[in-house]
Amino acid sequence: MSTPIRLIVGLGNPGAEYETTRHNAGFWLADHVADDLKASFTVEKAFSGAVAKARVDGDNVLLLKPMTYMNRSGLAVGALARFYKLVPEQVLVLHDELDLLPGQVKMKQGGGHAGHNGLKDIQAALGSPDFWRLRLGIGHPRTLNLAQQVADFVLHPPRREEQAEIDRVIDRCRAVMTWFLLGDFARASRQLADGGVK
Repeated sequence: MSTPIRLIVGLGNPGAEYETTRHNAGFWLADHVADDLKASFTVEKAFSGAVAKARVDGDNVLLLKPMTYMNRSGLAVGALARFYKLVPEQVLVLHDELDLLPGQVKMKQGGGHAGHNGLKDIQAALGSPDFWRLRLGIGHPRTLNLAQQVADFVLHPPRREEQAEIDRVIDRCRAVMTWFLLGDFARASRQLADGGVK
């Protein structure tokens, strides 16, 4: 077993106009995980984000949705991690991923940010890339045969068939969240690869 996850961060942009856009896939999953843990988000200005608190097997688990816009996500993550004395290995970031098709998901620890501004800012704030990531595929305009620029693409809602695939992936991620909170990343990875059924 590794260090259990104690802070789950969903990435997205605050505001009704962004709610249904691809870039907010991390927010969507964070909302579902909070529901599963019977926790609710409250905006906490000191942490520049909406924070939910849950208890899992007697331990505190925090959920965070930064309210700073994507490229300043590190502000909220850094503030919360410092306050609760969390190390990067205890942090799981949920985010949209252009390099994966809708319906695909990958988990990994560490590595680069592949130009994802939210990850880049979190890496800078934590002073380390060693946090965990759950990468939710939203596809890329090129692979989906769309003429849109990437910046425009991520700020639009998915098409209906893409949304259905993303929703399925969100359910698969919810099913393995327990293993992240127990620090059993191998099991989480296996179950995700198997389609989340076990």
